[in-house]
Amino acid sequence: MSPVLDHLIGPGLLLILGGAVWIARIDGRRSRARRQPRLVAARQPLSDAAITRPRPWWRGLWGAAAMASVYLLVFRGISGLPPFHQEQQGGAILMSFSFLFLGPFLAGAITVWQGSSQEPWTLGECVVNAWIPIAINLALAIFIAWEGIICAIFIVPPALISSAAGGLAVRALHRYLRLRGGNTTMYCLAALPLVLAMVETTLNQPLETRTVHNSIVVHAPAAVVWRNIERVRAISPSELRPSWANAIGFPRPVEATLSYQGIGGVRNASFERGLNFVETITAWEPDHRIAFTIRADTAHIPSTTLDEHVTVGGRFFDVLTGEYVLEPQGDGSTLLRLSSQERLSTDFNLYAALWSDAVMSDMQANILHVVRNRCETQATQ
Repeated sequence: MSPVLDHLIGPGLLLILGGAVWIARIDGRRSRARRQPRLVAARQPLSDAAITRPRPWWRGLWGAAAMASVYLLVFRGISGLPPFHQEQQGGAILMSFSFLFLGPFLAGAITVWQGSSQEPWTLGECVVNAWIPIAINLALAIFIAWEGIICAIFIVPPALISSAAGGLAVRALHRYLRLRGGNTTMYCLAALPLVLAMVETTLNQPLETRTVHNSIVVHAPAAVVWRNIERVRAISPSELRPSWANAIGFPRPVEATLSYQGIGGVRNASFERGLNFVETITAWEPDHRIAFTIRADTAHIPSTTLDEHVTVGGRFFDVLTGEYVLEPQGDGSTLLRLSSQERLSTDFNLYAALWSDAVMSDMQANILHVVRNRCETQATQ
């Protein structure tokens, strides 16, 4: 696609959205004009014959869910366009607050608005039905490899909460919206996250640095522990404990080599599926402390190793430093501490930190588990 077309796509989409809002306003005026006689008539007493049974709540559900699903698919499709995928380093729209929270909120609102009859659904129906387009889109994204399991799991909590909130908001405002041209309001609101997402991609995400700590007691002298952390020989799968991070798709640790002992030495920490880290030693205190900077070897990480939105060393996440500290205990054991410093750069660092901290803690605990078992086996020989 030519550079000229790349620059025209963004304004063109805004023009289309603006046209949709304008058409929606006209449609809203016409809808109010058509409803006015009915509203006047509604003030008159109804005969028994005029009273009809309400439409079953599920009658309009699937059409409404399909409409909300298409809305989310359009949102997802826009993220693949050149201005957002190529220039924003990997579909930044998908890591925007608008996509993760506002999009599902509007999808839930659309589902409840279009699916409910003149009488609103119950609270439970609003919540469960608002989740349907979310489930459809996640299943489709995984099936056609738009997203991996890691990203899908990351999206689920905010998407379900936001869509339920959108459905409940429409239920609370049901009568108000019906009497005042709700279609116009809904169409305008539906366009808002798309416009805001385009703006978000041009802004610098807030940067946050966090530190994750793990520790374990090793029943072995510090000298034995030191030998097992300065280098980590190849790890067999049987040595690893069950790990939820590995279960959802994060690679398992393989080994860590060392070029030479002392400051300036380079550890190469390798994980499954070609994930490698170059760790340069910055502190070397035998039997006590080793610290290092961490650089992901992004040039050689296969694109299939991790979802592009959670790639280490990418726009949104990176691991910066690591440190082992050994503390001899009075009973001859050693308290081994492992910490790492990570960088987050998203529009929702507070939420992203819950996952990044949990994943790093799980992976560090797994490494400490291997080191402890090896050290205790060697100490008894």
